[in-house]
Amino acid sequence: MKSDRPKLFRFSLSYFLGALILNILVSPFVDPLKGGELVETMLTTLVLLVAVLSIAGRWKALLGIALAAPAVIGEWLNYWRPDETLIYVVTRVSGLLFIGFVVVELLRFIIYAPQVDAEVLCAAVAGFLLSGLAWSLAYNLLDRLDPNSFVFTLSGKNGFSMNGFTSLYFSFITLSTLGYGDIVPTAQVARMLAMVEAMFGMFYMALLVARLVSLYSSRDTKRTTNGRE
Repeated sequence: MKSDRPKLFRFSLSYFLGALILNILVSPFVDPLKGGELVETMLTTLVLLVAVLSIAGRWKALLGIALAAPAVIGEWLNYWRPDETLIYVVTRVSGLLFIGFVVVELLRFIIYAPQVDAEVLCAAVAGFLLSGLAWSLAYNLLDRLDPNSFVFTLSGKNGFSMNGFTSLYFSFITLSTLGYGDIVPTAQVARMLAMVEAMFGMFYMALLVARLVSLYSSRDTKRTTNGRE
């Protein structure tokens, strides 16, 4: 009997989730290294490519490639030409559009899933991690356009920028609403992004838990009904 679940991904979402986790865990260790930018560029490319390969459906795959191609090419152009602001802006905007597209597909997959399984759980975690990555790109872009958008309150942090792992750290701290206070958004746009990210993190977890509980409840109800029959 064929499953009535709409096919959304070609490959298991565990591969995509693994690429995201690898990117997050490796980033703080390679960031200080001399060749750290090259490694980070390779990891970002890996995440984008795995995301494209995971998307099923002809038009979705084509749209994913169209959105991911400028981001992947831009990542490498930005590595070779880091001083080109236009390349940096196009790369970050393209990355944000592609990540937004993937997050929407992940949420659709969770919403329309008939039951909770490993793929649904991987989609839920991947959506959360990918959202944090998206906001880190937004902070990268804002810091590049306005270096005074963020202030580092710890001693010895003057002159630091929101590049590499720093923006990723600030993004996930904001997404989880911890807010240690070591990095403070000072520009209005930076404050708006941090505020929206914090609200997104709270609503994401609340709606996700509600959806998973609903799926579990419906499954238990079906089992009880079938047992009585």
